Amino acid sequence: MPADQNTVLQGETPLFRPAGAADAGQVAQLHADSWRRFYRGAYADAYLDGDVMADRRAVWTTRLASPTNSETVLAEHDHRLVGFIHVVFDADPQWGSLVDNLHVRHDQRRAGLGTQLLTRAAEAVVDRASGKAMYLWVLQQNTAAQHFYVARGGTCVETLPAPPGDNPWRLNGPPTLRMAWPNASRLLEESP
Repeated sequence: MPADQNTVLQGETPLFRPAGAADAGQVAQLHADSWRRFYRGAYADAYLDGDVMADRRAVWTTRLASPTNSETVLAEHDHRLVGFIHVVFDADPQWGSLVDNLHVRHDQRRAGLGTQLLTRAAEAVVDRASGKAMYLWVLQQNTAAQHFYVARGGTCVETLPAPPGDNPWRLNGPPTLRMAWPNASRLLEESP
């Protein structure tokens, strides 16, 4: 039976590669789509239904045009973006490198891409950061992501009223959790 062109076949490995400036549009599109699907209620509807794409395009155009102390890895299948991860090295003196974004296309969830991308972020942290600690922020309402991170050895170490550094005008005030890995190399030991 032919596979749907939008679906990664079971057991099939996507192509992973570093993102470049030319990838900003497709990364922004996946990022905006993910927020619209999973952050409804956390972010203002006016933002998600309006400016989110322009906002994400501006962010990714800047990030990928001149990456500074960071790495963005894309997962592609049949030349189509199916996921990405962005890590900022040594972002916090205590918690280490920040996984600032991890998004997988909604029709690709539970195919192992998130685990593979998280493993690539851990590899990058071990290779390029001054320390091996790694962390990320996840909205409290995103319980599926929390379970995913805990299953991969992450620990919730604190809760804050809103994502650090986010624009308060577009938020509805959701609490956010810091998930941490004191040693990212442990993710490499557990990877398939």
